[in-house]
Amino acid sequence: MIPWNEIERKWRNIWASQKEFEIEPDHRPKKFVTVAYPYPNSPQHIGHGRTYTLADVHARFLRMRGFNTLFPMGFHYTGTPILGMAKRVQEGDRELIENFEKIYHVPQSTIKEFVEPVKIADYFHEEIKQGMIEMGYSIDWRREFTTIDPVYKKFIEWQFRKLKSLNYIVQGSHPVGWCPKDQNPVSQHDTQGDVEPDFTEYILVKFHLDGMIIPTATLRPETIFGVTNLWINPQITYQKVKVDDEIWLVSPECARKMEFLNKTVSLIQEVPGSEFVGKHVTIMDKNIPIFPASFVESQTGTGIVMSVPAHAPFDYQALVDYQKKDPTINITPISIIRTDEFGEIPAKEIVERLGIKDQDDARLDEATNEVYSKEFYSGVLRENTGRFAGLKVSDAKEEIKAWLAESKNSDVLLELNNGPVRCRCGAECVVKLLNNQWFLNYLDQSWKDKANLCFERMSILPNEIRTEFNYVVGWLRQRACARQHGLGTNLPWDQGWIVESLSDSVIYMAYYILAKYVNARELSADNLTDEFFEFVFFEKGNASEISARCKIQEKTLSRIRYDFAYFYPVDARHSGRDLVPNHLTFFVLNHVAIFPENLWPKQIVVNGSVLMDGKKMSKSMGNIIPLRKAISDYGADPIRLAIIISAELLQDADFNLESVNTIKSKLETIYDDCIKYKSGTSPSMQLEDKWILGKLDSLITQTTGAIEKMRLREALHHILFSFESDLQWYLKRTEAKGRTDISGILHRILSVRVAMLSPFAPHIAEEMWERLGNPGLASRSEWPRAINEADKIAMQSEELLQSTIEDIKNVLKVTKISPQKIILYTADSWKSKAFQKIAKSVISGQTNIGAIIKDLIADPETENIKKDPDFVKKSVNSILAESIEMRKIRADTEPIDEGRILASELSGLVKKEFAVDIQVFAESDPSKFDPKNKARMARPFKPALYIE
Repeated sequence: MIPWNEIERKWRNIWASQKEFEIEPDHRPKKFVTVAYPYPNSPQHIGHGRTYTLADVHARFLRMRGFNTLFPMGFHYTGTPILGMAKRVQEGDRELIENFEKIYHVPQSTIKEFVEPVKIADYFHEEIKQGMIEMGYSIDWRREFTTIDPVYKKFIEWQFRKLKSLNYIVQGSHPVGWCPKDQNPVSQHDTQGDVEPDFTEYILVKFHLDGMIIPTATLRPETIFGVTNLWINPQITYQKVKVDDEIWLVSPECARKMEFLNKTVSLIQEVPGSEFVGKHVTIMDKNIPIFPASFVESQTGTGIVMSVPAHAPFDYQALVDYQKKDPTINITPISIIRTDEFGEIPAKEIVERLGIKDQDDARLDEATNEVYSKEFYSGVLRENTGRFAGLKVSDAKEEIKAWLAESKNSDVLLELNNGPVRCRCGAECVVKLLNNQWFLNYLDQSWKDKANLCFERMSILPNEIRTEFNYVVGWLRQRACARQHGLGTNLPWDQGWIVESLSDSVIYMAYYILAKYVNARELSADNLTDEFFEFVFFEKGNASEISARCKIQEKTLSRIRYDFAYFYPVDARHSGRDLVPNHLTFFVLNHVAIFPENLWPKQIVVNGSVLMDGKKMSKSMGNIIPLRKAISDYGADPIRLAIIISAELLQDADFNLESVNTIKSKLETIYDDCIKYKSGTSPSMQLEDKWILGKLDSLITQTTGAIEKMRLREALHHILFSFESDLQWYLKRTEAKGRTDISGILHRILSVRVAMLSPFAPHIAEEMWERLGNPGLASRSEWPRAINEADKIAMQSEELLQSTIEDIKNVLKVTKISPQKIILYTADSWKSKAFQKIAKSVISGQTNIGAIIKDLIADPETENIKKDPDFVKKSVNSILAESIEMRKIRADTEPIDEGRILASELSGLVKKEFAVDIQVFAESDPSKFDPKNKARMARPFKPALYIE
């Protein structure tokens, strides 16, 4: 049993004492690997461990490939979440306090201090840091910082002045996600469940009734010409409200939403929806009835819906249902859009095609999406739409929207489309139209173009997520970059505002270079000016003048500049998929805004989340395991491997304790082997030695390629499991020969596997490396390189031996014979020649059986194929079933002497496994023993078999 915690502690102490991860510029090429820094409002759990472990594996791998690899870490204090938590502690929030006590095991005396936000951040900062150290992350802790450190604030002030000078920060009235309790804009980090508030602009079409406005919300203003009626829910109590200088009828939820959109809203009276059933509204000389509908929801839109039954499947089905209840209602859908895909009434057509029977049918959503999509992209407005007739729907939408606004027949409603979204303080968020707010103008097309160019040039892993970044850049608009509450840096030109938490975490990777000097007290905030940052990042200005003004030694200033020039740009940025729509995209946008092209990021690596036994981790499910507790219970390395081996990058990793135990068992086996074998060389290389070393080279090549693509699950599977069957075959072969000279080969194999295991399971790999008697540290060793060109004879020979043994086993399993005699028949030489030619044909792309047969018959060496045409089909299938590497070997290498190999190499194996001798004959041997005429069935690498 491995003493996991003891071994891990031993190697952590060694790394620390040797300052193993304290990285300075040197002669080697560099790599700068960063990962999204944590927000310290709770300890990290198993789920958090995935992103950081992937980044650490990457950094360790790059070091072993010869790169001087920097992997730093900071802590994100800014924003409102910690503020909200402190308020909840002040208010005695039982649920939060119980989470601290029962899940995170925070002492009660410490929880009492959590009324101060920074106390929360400081406590969990240390918890997270200790967890990272215990996980073996190869972090240069000299570069640690928090986003409320004084020098960091100076860095943010410089960044924001820079952005403003480039006209990328603007002031105006724009919509934002908003917490009405905290009175602050909210983004992903401010909400429960880390949900980014996403909102949609609805057009409010104004219908009129007795001097009152009846507004309805729509995403399709062009359908105004097809409205036949309104729907109102008679069960809802609506509000008659004064909105600025108009009287409106809306749901209570809508009235509240309008208060946040720069409207003055006051309640006049409450009115039941039933009072309006049967009444008529007007718009642009049209007289339209109001019908009752229970499907209308109070919280959606205005609580009143305009009905366009020709083009909206929900409206069509609701009208059909209503007319069934009241046959006197005679409403005919009005068709206003023509498409090639649909006839006169698209909604009717698709409802009938799908067999939809009522409004509760879930397929109405599918029907709606299909009609809306086809009409938007290929629809044209009909003649009954007046001056808009003939316009494509995609073009007409904005024109009709402007026309309605100009004629005072519309307004705008902004609504969360992924609600309800709750702030961390517990309040439900809304959309607010902020006045005089400061925004990053991500709507700027030239800025978007630069970002798209960066994304186009950079590596994105996995590549299939690239389109998500393109999509995000496309829809991004102005984003609030300041708020009036929270921890952080004051906006330098408007001290009443604080820089928003995502906006101050976009180019902080550059600050890691400075942080080492801040922590060594060689830099302080007191005298730092923008010209300091301009010199460090762009080498602008005179070093001696800047050092004098900023009271920094000139050699220190020059050294900081040198460090930055050496380490920048970021070579790999790791983060979770949930940060694609915000942080990761902002990371690129802000880099391309501030830095020249040679300093733009080189790579982004994105991973999915972590499930626990197939379920999402949540406090309510009770399946959150704090990372440090898991390390204490199971060991860091088994946790690292269990997280990695359960999924590739974008997949959700399913962590479970069964996989942890399987990995532990596997590691313990390798650990035990590491003391058995000594380094050295075999006196002579036999067939199986050449083969296993070729397989070892394949393992190195496959594993290296997988890690370079960040396919870490695949890489780990190669190291731990795929190679195992090859190794067991080798041991079986050598044991059958009674060999005792393989210690050196096994030592080399183990050393390679342990070295490649080192980035994944660094602690136990170091212990194994030491047990093997290898010098230095595994993590400092050179990444293994394939050094032998595969011995083609050995590869084919061992494949022949393995497949033949399997064939014997399969026959014995089916026949249940206790063998007394095993006889093998090898194929005639013309078949071997034919097989080689067939392999060449397959490689060239020719798999037509007739064409191959014709080609073979034309060659005197292989013309005998006409006696056995079925041979070609079987050969093509067997070649296609092999790896590309083996196909090439079959085609390029002269046929091996199968008879000699089987006779000399297989006899010991068969004798050991089946307690019987074998005989080997050539198919055409006149003296062969072949009572069942089996020899004629022999094919290359597939000897015929007779057992009695």
